[in-house]
Amino acid sequence: MAFEPPPRLVRALGEPAPDGDDWLAQLPVAAQQAVDLRVLTVERVQVPGGRSSLVVLVRRADGTPAVLKLAPRRARPESERVALAHWGGAGAVQLLEPSTGSTPFGGSGGGGVLLLERLHPDVSVRSLPEAKALLEAAGTLRRLWVEPPAGSDSVFETVASRTGRQAEAMSASAGVDAEVAALVEAALAAREELLVAPPEARLLHGTFRQSKVLAAERVPWLAVGPDPLVGECAFDLARLVRDRVEDLIASSSGAAITRRRVKRLAESLDVDQERLRGWTLFRAVESGVRALRVGRPRDAELLLEFAGWL
Repeated sequence: MAFEPPPRLVRALGEPAPDGDDWLAQLPVAAQQAVDLRVLTVERVQVPGGRSSLVVLVRRADGTPAVLKLAPRRARPESERVALAHWGGAGAVQLLEPSTGSTPFGGSGGGGVLLLERLHPDVSVRSLPEAKALLEAAGTLRRLWVEPPAGSDSVFETVASRTGRQAEAMSASAGVDAEVAALVEAALAAREELLVAPPEARLLHGTFRQSKVLAAERVPWLAVGPDPLVGECAFDLARLVRDRVEDLIASSSGAAITRRRVKRLAESLDVDQERLRGWTLFRAVESGVRALRVGRPRDAELLLEFAGWL
């Protein structure tokens, strides 16, 4: 079959693509090579799929359903592989091919190819009522916060390093809009304060939200699609605070709901409320400014209005 990347993936990877990055052009051939190497039967490409990888529903030689995931090097697939192996299926999708091996795609180190347990790709906790969805998502996230694997300093970014890169990009693209500049200043100040004396570091999912928690067979819900890093738990939880941001913005009591959500999530996961608020502010402003930079003004408007409530 033809492994054409879904339009959503093409758009997302096209936004920040560095010059000379031909990953999308190589993808159809690379996907076929990965399938042939593992003797897989292809069912279909998952559409709309993710924004950083091609997801293909397959069956292994013994008929077991699985997922083949191909991601470019800039999406850090080898960090994901190490994190999934460390979690061992506890709270996250099971890695079916722990050893990296070698493929023609992307050089050595597994070539950005992951073979994963099949979940129910069309059923996430977003399908639940909001209060139940937050409860289930938070419970799943708690299981992922474990000690990082020994010797993984060179594998995972830290919260400080990742947000440092983001802070530089935010400062460079805040523009002349006074309101945006004020939010960027507040977000950068919050980050500086939060990094002074952070709590104990844990292995974090990195991009956790309701849509990253899928229905499973062996347990009700499992997390997928981590961009793992090491740092404090409040950073990981911050993205969950703004889930369903469109509904929050549309509500006349969105600001009050957001503040209650910060309090409820902090209490339920034993996270300091003010640290959660600070990281929520930073991550919302960073996402909003990035959306402006890549030409998504509607997304930017929602995110920056949300940030203003914090």
